Amino acid sequence: QVQLVESGGGLVQAGGSLRLSCAASENTFRINAGGWFRQAPGKQRELVAAISAGGSTYYADSVKGRFTISRDNAKNTLYLEMKSLKPEDTASYYCAARSSIGGTRYEYDYWGQGTQVTVSS
Repeated sequence: QVQLVESGGGLVQAGGSLRLSCAASENTFRINAGGWFRQAPGKQRELVAAISAGGSTYYADSVKGRFTISRDNAKNTLYLEMKSLKPEDTASYYCAARSSIGGTRYEYDYWGQGTQVTVSS
């Protein structure tokens, strides 16, 4: 069973930075496309950023210019670089990935367990 192992969450002051990582537990599963979602208490899960197999990226308006999604094919790992963090970015962050090249930015084969990001004011 493939697992996506997340790391990098934590507590940071407003204006600070964090980098989230999401690694596949088995190299037989290639991360060709992926996304980062977040869910704050009492709110619906929302797509924050996505990267396609071709390298095209998508960002929610709320994080444009502050977050960067990337993929390291050699390490089979997905990243989310977060800068200028705001208290409203506080949420559990989940990575998702698929090996197929096609699919929408909401369609994934596997999900990570979630990592907490807390931004203090």
